[in-house]
Amino acid sequence: MGNSSRKDEGEEEEEGAKDGEEDDVEATEDKVEEEVEVELPLGVEELLESGDPVLDLSYRKFKRLPSRVCQLMHLEKLYVCGNSLRTMPDGLSQLQGLRTLALDFNKIGDVPSAVCQLAGLTRLYLGSNRLMSLPPEFTNLQSLRGLWIESNFFMAFPRELYDLPHLKSLQMGDNRLKTLPQDLCRMKALKGLWLYGNRFESFPKVLHRMESLEILDLDKNKISELPSLKRLKALRLFSYDHNPIKEPPKVGEEVFLVGEGAAEFMDKREARKERLRKAAEEEAEELAVAEEEPVIHGILKNSSANSKSGTDEAAETVEDSDIRDEESLVKDEGEAEEGGCVEQPVMEYDGAELEYDEEMVEYETEELICEGEGFEYEGEELEYESAPMDYEYEDGEELEDTGRQDKGA
Repeated sequence: MGNSSRKDEGEEEEEGAKDGEEDDVEATEDKVEEEVEVELPLGVEELLESGDPVLDLSYRKFKRLPSRVCQLMHLEKLYVCGNSLRTMPDGLSQLQGLRTLALDFNKIGDVPSAVCQLAGLTRLYLGSNRLMSLPPEFTNLQSLRGLWIESNFFMAFPRELYDLPHLKSLQMGDNRLKTLPQDLCRMKALKGLWLYGNRFESFPKVLHRMESLEILDLDKNKISELPSLKRLKALRLFSYDHNPIKEPPKVGEEVFLVGEGAAEFMDKREARKERLRKAAEEEAEELAVAEEEPVIHGILKNSSANSKSGTDEAAETVEDSDIRDEESLVKDEGEAEEGGCVEQPVMEYDGAELEYDEEMVEYETEELICEGEGFEYEGEELEYESAPMDYEYEDGEELEDTGRQDKGA
């Protein structure tokens, strides 16, 4: 066993020496390339001179970033994905206008110090590199809102992220995490957390306290049981696909699930919602009808009463009119017998409301003008007195209030 142990140690030393030699070779190559400016690929020269705030140098087989890029102070977005970059030049820190920097699919083993000085960055893509940790200077990125560090070699959650107050989206899939720190809940601004393809065997309890989470992805882990997630009121998407889980967890009514049994669960939930919605609509319709009935009955009743009252008033008006017509006719017949029948122009009256008494008819108005041939009267009050008298009229003769009045012989 001792010989075997020594043999293993020897092999590890040899492998370490080889790795060290490879690193030295790569460092030497980088140093040589820094001294000699490589020829730019076709079309890159035009891109550098375009003045566009967005520069895409992805998949150009760069081993280091062209130095001219560091002179483009107008840049806001820089994409250099899919190259062979191991670091970035110090001059990159001059590009303080950068908001997005994409370094995916390179060979970066440590976050370059120049990147940590870009305080205005809001999105940083470092996925598919060789990262195992983040440097302390990473906390300088106070404006960072989205960070992509998936497909690296993180074995522990980087606590440097705690000091980024605006970080909302964190992509840490395809790493080597087994647990999460209990003080992860300090990241109160975090809304999206991707942890797929790690090595979790149980649901991290600290996630129960991440009340701001809207998206949580735990695909491709080894979790066999999920607790209720109803406590996460803000959660809208939870993915647990490719885990040994038999049934979906209990979640809020608005959460979209992805995983084993999720489709059937959501179909049943939607059917239940539909039944409840229809029942609520029917109840609302019945309530509306019940509230409308008394109003309708009241309107019909009032309408009937109003109609009856209106009929009575109309009858009284016709009766008063008939009495006045009869009195006028008798008066005209008496005047005709005394002084002859003289036609008088129709007298128009426009004044206040008329009042009728059994023994006396009284007209009250502020101004009464009787216009005739040479006759005009203005006054505040005019009263007529007349004694009851008998009168008759022939059958078939139509009554007509002509307003005749004798002027004298």
